Amino acid sequence: MKIIKYCLILLILAHSGSLLAHVGEHAKTNSVIYSIKGKQIEGHFLMERDGKVFIEQKNGKIISANLNDFSFSNQTSLSKKIAFLKQINAQNQVVKNLGADTKTTDYQSFYIWILVAALVLLVVLRKQNQNPKIAYFFGSFMLFFYACTTNEVEPTNATTNTTPALSKTDPSFIEKVFTPYKSEVKTRFDDTYFYVETEGIPQTHNMMVGITSWQQQVPIPQGYTGSNAWSIPLKPEFAASPLSLKSNFMKGAVAIAPNGIPIFNPLNNRGEDAFVIGELDQWGGHCGRADDYHYHIAPLHFEATAGNNPIAMALDGFAIYGSKEPDGTAIKTLDEYHGHNYSNTYHYHAESKYPYFIAAMRGKVSLDPTTPAPENQILPQAKSAGVRPALTALKGASITNFKLTGTNAYSLEYTLDGKKAYVNYVWDTKGVYTFTLIGTDGKSTISQYTKK
Repeated sequence: MKIIKYCLILLILAHSGSLLAHVGEHAKTNSVIYSIKGKQIEGHFLMERDGKVFIEQKNGKIISANLNDFSFSNQTSLSKKIAFLKQINAQNQVVKNLGADTKTTDYQSFYIWILVAALVLLVVLRKQNQNPKIAYFFGSFMLFFYACTTNEVEPTNATTNTTPALSKTDPSFIEKVFTPYKSEVKTRFDDTYFYVETEGIPQTHNMMVGITSWQQQVPIPQGYTGSNAWSIPLKPEFAASPLSLKSNFMKGAVAIAPNGIPIFNPLNNRGEDAFVIGELDQWGGHCGRADDYHYHIAPLHFEATAGNNPIAMALDGFAIYGSKEPDGTAIKTLDEYHGHNYSNTYHYHAESKYPYFIAAMRGKVSLDPTTPAPENQILPQAKSAGVRPALTALKGASITNFKLTGTNAYSLEYTLDGKKAYVNYVWDTKGVYTFTLIGTDGKSTISQYTKK
């Protein structure tokens, strides 16, 4: 009777799918060619854990790699498998996820009856004092085969309440974000991206004033135009494993402001909150090593001109709103990525404290293989270009003024040890930059550089 009881327990567990649910492809399917950082691997997908994808090679060896290390086509197919398996684990009732797939239901009934037949055969053999090994073997095999079959069929009608279906973004929606600043930016689009062109210097607000931790950079034009324009995906996809900004994207932009200025991770490349340590000006920006001006927080001052439109667009294709929802109401509950599904669309929100606008990149992005985490950056990424060597931090300096002094000419004023000093610079149409540095002692140093 104990044997019968154990078999019945196994039968119930198999039918529920809670015990034998498993992942991956099996020997009954053809192996897949995976491209991992350009290296071809043939094998089967096993599972995903903490952003790592595990592949069993034909020789039986198991390897793991980050999902983003796979080719784009591999990422697409793997993301579907991972998302499906996560759905199974969350709901823990595979059969219910199969919707109206009557063919699958027929197969399940068939295997259940086979298991029942094996159980009956086992009882009969025991009563006749015969060797029951054949029934054990037959039942175990069908139990395993049943589990494989019921857990590998993808649901045809499964839906979730938290993840909306994504469709192509209407370019006119993104166009509204940049319309108030069309004197500073040019926009265009194709079937894949919405492009934003700008010279990289804001015209509607000042810069640099208020910085107390300064690397001695100043803003110069960057030429984010033509093939070097900023690219916003028109067909966003949800990432299978969203990447946190606490450990990723500490190089390059993650979003674009309405005036075409890039927005970087709130954490600098040392993992420090750039705003908290005094690296940012009154508008949330500063200059990088290439004298490229950019923000590190979503600048909420753009709400004044945005109306009910987003105040920025993330490079994963999702919009960033300010302190209100698109309909003007107060912000609803945000998810762990600092965004949410609202009116069947997904977007982020900005605020005045960390994480400021994005906690983790909800959308799927391509990563630059030459920049490992945490300084990995999103591709495509417009490139900045400096004209002079990067300088070091000037401890104790505070920027007190910054002003336009002529055509293509600026003056930055800072104080150090209670005394004023200046960086005056100008550039001509040939790309020749002249820097005049006036120290706290009043002495001047002139240097010239040519932009290549």
